[in-house]
Amino acid sequence: MSDLTRPYGPKIIAVANQKGGVGKTTTTINLAAALAETGFRVLVVDLDPQGNASTGLGIELADREFTTYELLLEDIDLKDVIQGSSVDDLSIIPATVDLSSADLELISNEKRSFLLHDALRQTKMDEFEFDFILIDCPPSLNLLTVNAMVASHSVLVPLQSEFFALEGLSQLMLTIREVRQLGNKDLRIEGVVLTMYDKRNNLSQQVEQDARDNLKELVFETVIPRNVRLSEAPSFAMPVLTYDTASKGAVAYRELAQELIKKNNL
Repeated sequence: MSDLTRPYGPKIIAVANQKGGVGKTTTTINLAAALAETGFRVLVVDLDPQGNASTGLGIELADREFTTYELLLEDIDLKDVIQGSSVDDLSIIPATVDLSSADLELISNEKRSFLLHDALRQTKMDEFEFDFILIDCPPSLNLLTVNAMVASHSVLVPLQSEFFALEGLSQLMLTIREVRQLGNKDLRIEGVVLTMYDKRNNLSQQVEQDARDNLKELVFETVIPRNVRLSEAPSFAMPVLTYDTASKGAVAYRELAQELIKKNNL
């Protein structure tokens, strides 16, 4: 049983950008870890068949018996699919490559765009007392991403600080508009966060200026720097906040978490 209009329950945010390599999974993992560090209970939903968010939070492939694939396509109990991570107060629904076939299997389902919504908005979710659910979307605007947006209250967009960064945003905005018409009329843009930012680089500064000129207050004040520690942390299966708690990347994601909390009056 699910209800889109329920006034309580966790705040659900889809982290989405159809372009790969923009820091989407990095943002999902580290923003989630920063929120958990602040005292919130957080769930990450890995909706990317690559399963990088699962790996980055220390979930071995052998431990992914039940995943987002079963959550979408089978009647599975939440207790079977939600598992703890290497970070206190941070849980995850992992993913495997099985999810790559979900798009084809969803097409014949008449509720194909609402399956994740029904799974995440069911009243049984209240037992876990999550404050936030962050969905790591695949790097494409497919049925999985549409499911994430239908299930969510808002969309957070990581934007790489490089040439052509803004060009792909128009298609993403169009998809968000279509999802509003499809059945989630209250879906909003949580904000755009600039990633891989190098303040010594004129191009990064130009992209930031263009983004702020065009998107105004939608762009978070916090920018995520290009940082070696951020790149290294996933290979050690942990967020950068755990891997190197004092690094510039860790500091930036803590600032982003505080900005998100303030934006939502929490």
